[in-house]
Amino acid sequence: MAGIGLFRIFDPKVRRHLISDEGEVVIDEVRHHWVVFTLPMLEVVLAAALLITMASTKIGGQPVLLAIVLVLLGHAFWQFLTQHRDRFVVTNMRVMRIRGVFSQTVATTPIARVLDITLQKPIIGRMLGYGHFVFESAAQDQGFREIKWVSRPDDRDLTIQRVIQRTGLRASASVDVVQGDEDSDDDGTGPIGMDSAAEVSGAYAPVTTTTKSSSNESRPAPSTGAKSIFNSERGNWSDED
Repeated sequence: MAGIGLFRIFDPKVRRHLISDEGEVVIDEVRHHWVVFTLPMLEVVLAAALLITMASTKIGGQPVLLAIVLVLLGHAFWQFLTQHRDRFVVTNMRVMRIRGVFSQTVATTPIARVLDITLQKPIIGRMLGYGHFVFESAAQDQGFREIKWVSRPDDRDLTIQRVIQRTGLRASASVDVVQGDEDSDDDGTGPIGMDSAAEVSGAYAPVTTTTKSSSNESRPAPSTGAKSIFNSERGNWSDED
């Protein structure tokens, strides 16, 4: 329990980096696969074995052995923290990578800039359930060139592809609404089943009511304008898969 509480203290606290007032939500927070903790665990086991040996037998050089134990435990703890605080985060707006123990680095790029993704799964990775992502896009300059030791890589790849697809549909529809494209034919930029921006705005605009003045003239009440498709579906970004 003490170890769990300690890791919570050193948690990177991803949600403090979200743009909450714009409706940004976390779709997936990727931690490293457990295989990265193999070496630190071996160091802890070796340190414990040395301590047991020092306590049960009288051998020379105990100060040296004690120093070795402290070095092993210190290095293992540092590796635990380093791997624990390295997070790859996918939101409905962007992707982020947060890492660092004392000094923290936060790299971010819009989800629309993530174009080419290569999923590498070595033989051992296929057996243990991990893989590596390689981003061949402008995101690589932001620290996204390689994201290694990703658990359940196939599911994570599908999640990223879904978010990219949904973001592209909303972005193209919003552009139509803003530009006021009133072509009667299907211009291919709106959602499926809608021919133009007029239909998009009509589908999401509030109902217009009429009021009568004292002169018995009907006038349309002022409308607040078309509601953004992106804002209207903020709650639909949770990934249920």
